[in-house]
Amino acid sequence: MKIRFGVGTGLSADAKELPALVDRLEAAGVDSLWFSELVFSPAVDPVVGMAFALSRTTGLKVGTSVAILPGRHPVLVAKQLASLAALAPKRVLPVFGLRPAGPRESELFPVAGPRGAVFDESLQLLRAVLRADAVDFDGDYFSVRGASLGNRPDRPLDIWLGGRAPGAFRRIGRYGDGWLGSFVTPTEAAAAVTAINAEASAADRALEADHFGLTLLLAENGVPTELATRIRRQHPAAEPADLVAGSWPDLHRLIDGYLEAGLSKFVVVPADGAADARFVERFVAELHPRQN
Repeated sequence: MKIRFGVGTGLSADAKELPALVDRLEAAGVDSLWFSELVFSPAVDPVVGMAFALSRTTGLKVGTSVAILPGRHPVLVAKQLASLAALAPKRVLPVFGLRPAGPRESELFPVAGPRGAVFDESLQLLRAVLRADAVDFDGDYFSVRGASLGNRPDRPLDIWLGGRAPGAFRRIGRYGDGWLGSFVTPTEAAAAVTAINAEASAADRALEADHFGLTLLLAENGVPTELATRIRRQHPAAEPADLVAGSWPDLHRLIDGYLEAGLSKFVVVPADGAADARFVERFVAELHPRQN
């Protein structure tokens, strides 16, 4: 399996800081840069950020960790992805999720039915128009006739999904090409891989073995009390140290566990939002030797 490490922007994707970060990652040979969907924050919109980063680089891959699909028309999303892929082949890594991270943002993504059901149908339509021309589709929430994007990637884009609930694993097995999890322990990650593969097998599908990954938060100087409290509230069954790295050695310890669980792709996000030159230099020194 190809082991790869990318940098997640989180809240650090401020428009003023992005050009320097993109240049820094490209020059250092970092594999990928990931944009989160955080509307009520200084973070750059994921699609805008991806387009900017792709136009400024030749090797850096870009992805979303994660963007929200329910609440957007899948054909328009497919057009954006196909356009990016045409401009920068093999460098676009879309990952979608069910709902925004911020509860106040939910109203910005209205859906016409149960969010999970709309997500499922959105994925079916999205995949269809990324793979064929003149698509006719009739569902409970979407209906299109002769949908064509013009230029489609020669190889259909892989659509990865986030989530850590049983419903998410079912959805990934049936409609996804990979999983980018977050805030799960190595033991939970191993169970997730097993569950996703079982759902895929039940749907007569198979995910590639190296299409399982994780977003990892790194607090270089120890997990702050406020962050630890928030994690315990969201995940009371686990210790914060099993979910967030409190140092670079802790990051390696967690990565070892996730590799054993079957994960091979990692997005490392600085907890303080500072993906500055010092962070990138340390990132390269610590993690590039672990890539294969």
